[in-house]
Amino acid sequence: MPTISSTDLTLLMEAILEGGRVPPHKAKVVAASLVASNLRGVDTHGAQLLPFYIDQLLAGEMDPSTDGEVVSEQGACLLFDGRNGLGQWVAEICCGHAVRIASQLGMAIVTARESNHFGAAAWWAQKMRQAGQIGIVMCSASAIVPPWQGREGRIGTNPICMALPGPWLLDMATTTVAAGKIFKAHINHQAEIPAGWAFDSSGAPTTDTEAAFKGMLMPLGGYKGSGLGMMVEILCSVLGGGAMSTEVGGIRSKGRKRRTSQTFIAIDIARFMPIEEFTARVEKLVRIIKSTPVARGYDEVLVAGEPEWRMEAERLAHGIPIAEGNWEQLVEAAGRVGVAVPAIRPVQAVPAIRPVQ
Repeated sequence: MPTISSTDLTLLMEAILEGGRVPPHKAKVVAASLVASNLRGVDTHGAQLLPFYIDQLLAGEMDPSTDGEVVSEQGACLLFDGRNGLGQWVAEICCGHAVRIASQLGMAIVTARESNHFGAAAWWAQKMRQAGQIGIVMCSASAIVPPWQGREGRIGTNPICMALPGPWLLDMATTTVAAGKIFKAHINHQAEIPAGWAFDSSGAPTTDTEAAFKGMLMPLGGYKGSGLGMMVEILCSVLGGGAMSTEVGGIRSKGRKRRTSQTFIAIDIARFMPIEEFTARVEKLVRIIKSTPVARGYDEVLVAGEPEWRMEAERLAHGIPIAEGNWEQLVEAAGRVGVAVPAIRPVQAVPAIRPVQ
């Protein structure tokens, strides 16, 4: 399992993207978002995604040149058409609009249609957080999740993310796990996955990786997760006038556009109280939660975002491990676009400094 520094991994992914005819300024945005996920330990939304993007680019199923366009802007509401552009570039533009409008009007809701996979939602919600705002990001995905009591996929993993100033960051799929965990197990020839993650193609629960890869994901918490997934579909696909349910393509859908929809909500905290006061209140709430007596078998109470911040500090200091199967696919993707992969340089260990929260 190779271990590579975040700097070297970023440069490699930028080169591969540029080899796939992605303009350099867009390649930087895509690579930065993916490496950020690897740093946080969310490997399913990091380098693992790049070979799939290259597949789309080389097949002409995604347009790296377009910037998309604003369809309408009225008050706090903006509708954006991604025109099948890079998901990260669409999200970069939409986050900029959300921050701008929320700064002017107190809050904003920006919805994008005809987009593509944009990596982890956390990267985008943190754009609003960095502007002193509460950021809420959601997106639709390919229909590989059956509705409650169904046995065919109709909804995606449809993630929800919320970021804000202070030590708390929630980023979750509305399924038990993200689809990328199944893909990672498949890519790395892992025979089994934990119970409760997936169904086989007939709708029966399975722990067999290959059956899960060809099957569907379980909604989080049964009917509650199914309802949350549909809520995201409504706030993204329905509200934005984009592709819905089985109309949305995906990583396993060859020969068709992805047609993802995404929604970005920004709330200007300063309209309620000074940001410093808000942050102090969040910190107080986190201390109250973490003061809970620890349940048997655990060492401490953790809050959303904490495991990822710790992993980020560790990987910034010691490098990012890439599973063998994922590394092989990354090297293969590089070869397909004529990029030579340099030898991995030893990671220069640095003192682990916890990233700013």
